[in-house]
Amino acid sequence: MSQQFKTLKNQALALAGVAQAAYLVQQVATTGRCDAQGLQTLMQSLMVTDPQRPEEIYGSAHAVGQGARLVVAQLSGGTVQRDLDLTRYIIGLLALERKLAKRPDLLKGLAEGLERTEGRLEHFPLTHENTLAGLADLYSNTLSTLSPRIMVRGDQGYLNQSQHANKVRALLLAGIRSAVLWSQCGGSRWTLLLRRSALVEEARKLLQ
Repeated sequence: MSQQFKTLKNQALALAGVAQAAYLVQQVATTGRCDAQGLQTLMQSLMVTDPQRPEEIYGSAHAVGQGARLVVAQLSGGTVQRDLDLTRYIIGLLALERKLAKRPDLLKGLAEGLERTEGRLEHFPLTHENTLAGLADLYSNTLSTLSPRIMVRGDQGYLNQSQHANKVRALLLAGIRSAVLWSQCGGSRWTLLLRRSALVEEARKLLQ
């Protein structure tokens, strides 16, 4: 990603993608369902490997509007009660991406796995159970080998069913894809600590 894309606007966009993935993981884990359009957006983001602009990863900034709203809610001060599980997933995804960046073997495995997935899309759409199962296996064979693993909390009745567990892992994989974009656009732990208000302001602009 070019130096010109290292802006707070793009960092807010990427963080919205991470937050949207975390939110959908939470939805699946606690209710067995999630927003279909949000799922489509994030699965599509996995297939965009060489974008000219960061927005192309999601189709448009509007497509991660739910995530942008969550960034505003989670990072703003004031009396709004933060969702601690959601915060934990977001921080976990950002931390996992930093570990992944130091593992070229896993990065290579992910690239090859996503290429295989793309090749199968003529048979099954992106959000088909078979595609999600393949992406879940890719997550398990690569990112799940890093520690600490992201522990998802929810209703075990849902999490013990393979279709829901696969969707959760596929969404975590998409969350990592957004976390990669966050790093490529110059986002870091220091950005979250020192430029929180500015990030919230940019996330608000994405919603306009």
